[in-house]
Amino acid sequence: MHSSARQWIDNFLLYLENEKRCSPHTLSNYRRDLRGMLDYCQSAGVTDWAALDVSHVRAWLAARHRQGASASSLARGLSSLRSFLRYLVREAVLEKNVALGVQAPKVRRKLPEPLDVDEMSRLLTASGDPDDPVIARDNAMLELMYSAGLRLAELVSLDVGQVDLRDGSVAVVGKGNKTRVVPVGRYAREALRAWQKRRGQLAREGESALFVGQRGARISPSVVQQAFRRRGIEQGIHSRVHPHKLRHAFASHLLESSGDLRAVQELLGHADISTTQIYTHLDFQHLAEVYDRAHPRARKK
Repeated sequence: MHSSARQWIDNFLLYLENEKRCSPHTLSNYRRDLRGMLDYCQSAGVTDWAALDVSHVRAWLAARHRQGASASSLARGLSSLRSFLRYLVREAVLEKNVALGVQAPKVRRKLPEPLDVDEMSRLLTASGDPDDPVIARDNAMLELMYSAGLRLAELVSLDVGQVDLRDGSVAVVGKGNKTRVVPVGRYAREALRAWQKRRGQLAREGESALFVGQRGARISPSVVQQAFRRRGIEQGIHSRVHPHKLRHAFASHLLESSGDLRAVQELLGHADISTTQIYTHLDFQHLAEVYDRAHPRARKK
């Protein structure tokens, strides 16, 4: 392929980073998938993106399947390519998105078991010196993640001004650069106040990030992951604790208590309610039971 083909991938990644505010992890997946497609096109003699057709896309997926790629990897790769080609159509480089004519392989979605309420209570129990700024920070991150159901990327991107402790809310910029306002519970507010008193011991002067690392700059996702895993081990949690597990627990516990799927969807910032159903283990049997209890034509007299 011509060098301009690779340049269009770089342009697309910049668009995702700057306009869509995709996380570094998401950008890495897109980059890997699209460069894999580019390598395939070069080996197949495809000269530019305009020469790509449905048969090339299917052949690329088949080649990856023969190399041992899982159904989820193939589905993600196809999704990456569809998004990229949609961008090229928008930029008038292509007339149509040929990847839309290819069916994605079905993926069986496996979810981690959420932490139960007792495990969450143990995890959120502060250990060590409460005056230690690192411990105060970790307490605040854990409490906020569970209280507001944040994604890891949303947590690390928070600035000081996005949390209103008087109002008890946090303004979160999520996927697709969409902002949602989520309530913050009493325990999380207390932990955040304790952290804010000690934040100056770690943060550089002028740093806007709410959570910072040992060097005083915005905390990295890997440091958050290590802190959560360490706390889980300290508190005797048998399963591995990671940030998404707290978001999953937030969704599960809210749904168990309220049964309000739409509210949980809004709090999580999901565009599609089917995603919320997956997070919260809502299966057809549960939906059928709700229907039987609530629908006028289903109630028993």
